Amino acid sequence: MMFAETGLLDHGGRDGTTIVALHGLMGRGRTWRRQIPWLRRYGRVFTFDAAWHTGQIESPAAGGLALDCGDTSTERFVADVAEVLTWIDRGPAILVGHSMGGLHAWCTAAEYPELVAAVVVEDMAPDFRGYTTKTWQPWFNTWPNRFASLDEVTALVGPVAGQYFYDAFDDGRLHGSLEVWAQIAEEWGRRDYWDSWQKVTVPSLLVEAEFGVTPAGQMRKMASVNDFARYFRIPGAGHLAHDDAPDMYRGGVEAFLSDLI
Repeated sequence: MMFAETGLLDHGGRDGTTIVALHGLMGRGRTWRRQIPWLRRYGRVFTFDAAWHTGQIESPAAGGLALDCGDTSTERFVADVAEVLTWIDRGPAILVGHSMGGLHAWCTAAEYPELVAAVVVEDMAPDFRGYTTKTWQPWFNTWPNRFASLDEVTALVGPVAGQYFYDAFDDGRLHGSLEVWAQIAEEWGRRDYWDSWQKVTVPSLLVEAEFGVTPAGQMRKMASVNDFARYFRIPGAGHLAHDDAPDMYRGGVEAFLSDLI
């Protein structure tokens, strides 16, 4: 991994604790910008762009940006997180992950327990087998090569997702390849991650959105099969719960972090 290409940023914050925020699929490190100010009260906060979300290679033929579709396995992303944590070199970190980032957070805790102090998993579950991205790919393919403004994105996907995507875009353009992103998500429809979750032995907060994307009951079950986990549900929130219900998300995460520090 070349750290200059990941957009790894040190946002500062309270000394003694390291917090690394991991974004979801089609997101970016900077989509955490609304949470970083209060997270800094609990630790020194870092963000970075996951592989294939860095916006480094332009390809007009792909409608904006595309990257060579190599190893998109979860194991590759987890190895990247471990490399970032090793490079930061500030002791075990608290990983705060949304969706894909939540999966990578708990898998990193399972495979590299010496690097992780605790995890927050927002709206992600271990078993999406049978689900596919094929239903949403055609819709994404209708998106323009470039959105002229935040208002244009908001008109298409609503204010919460619109702000999220616009934060991730490069001057209104996609910051990665839809084909690669679909390949990443397709893996989740072919395998489950229960074994990995049950290997997690650090304090964990499971944040489920009432109108999120996780299969019914799975996040509650995650808490029931892991003695280190607690479950928190945000009523009325969609998949981007940290932006859709920011006060409730913040309250739940702050209570969890306060118990750790």
